[in-house]
Amino acid sequence: MENTYPDGENYVCADCGHEWPMVAAESGSDSDDRIVKDSNGNVLSDGDAVVLIKDLKVKGSSITLKMGSKVKSIRLVGGDHEVDCKMDAGSFMLKACFLKKV
Repeated sequence: MENTYPDGENYVCADCGHEWPMVAAESGSDSDDRIVKDSNGNVLSDGDAVVLIKDLKVKGSSITLKMGSKVKSIRLVGGDHEVDCKMDAGSFMLKACFLKKV
């Protein structure tokens, strides 16, 4: 992700300030052990389409991701922001609690 950067032994999300260890992110590449659920409790997987359930302001930017925006072909990654996606406004890492499976 272009907005994350390494800082010592951690990765840092420049948008929200969340930090997570590099070791956990690299070892978290097994998608078999990880279960990610949307806001309704539906299990998400790579390639699913989702919809935003609320407006999300992007920190450090004037961009607002609008409620009801559809995101196609998500990718699940490790860390607190477990969904990686591309939208018209750019690439974003989102928390699954703000998404609903379509």
